[in-house]
Amino acid sequence: MSSATALPVLYSFRRCPYAMRARLALIASGTHCELREIVLRDKPAEMLAASPKGTVPVLAMADGTVIEQSLDVMLWALRRNDPQRWLQPDAGTLDDLLALVAACDGDFKPQLDRYKYPSRFDDAEHAARERGAAFLRDLEARLSVSPHLAGTHATLADAALMPFVRQFAMVDMAWFDAQPWPRLQAWLSAWTASDLFARAMPKYAPWKTGEPGIDFPAP
Repeated sequence: MSSATALPVLYSFRRCPYAMRARLALIASGTHCELREIVLRDKPAEMLAASPKGTVPVLAMADGTVIEQSLDVMLWALRRNDPQRWLQPDAGTLDDLLALVAACDGDFKPQLDRYKYPSRFDDAEHAARERGAAFLRDLEARLSVSPHLAGTHATLADAALMPFVRQFAMVDMAWFDAQPWPRLQAWLSAWTASDLFARAMPKYAPWKTGEPGIDFPAP
């Protein structure tokens, strides 16, 4: 395949919520790429050459352009093609969606880390869970107004936040299920049961130098 027609290369790790949101947007936009599943403890030299930060996702183009942040991958893909109108909320604006993603990444994600890995931090697991729950209560309130976070159809915000809400829920699913968040619980269940999520989550063997990557998403 010539460099002019080569697919973008996506370095990804299946369970990483940042990589997960990027894969969801690539699928929703109809963008194909060559997926290279990595092992975090043994990152390929090709990925580190493209993006020395060493975190996923990384989307490397044939022309040398590299997109290193998950939200930027989402925006790049959806600005090229957005058949499901993920960038066009019917409640609020794109800036509102981006503000909600920023709140997730800047405020909720640190609490998720403290809740999931309490031994790495000084504060108590319970305290981190309660701080994270405040963000989830806000999402429940949003979903009491509309079936998705920004109106009647799913948007960038839903796809960007879902992997992190899922990870928070999975720390103690019994606790999460016992909370008075019926709309949030139904929203998460609908996402994880969707065909889109299934297409984003196949298990692949780690990529090795010299091997072809995976044509992603699968037909």
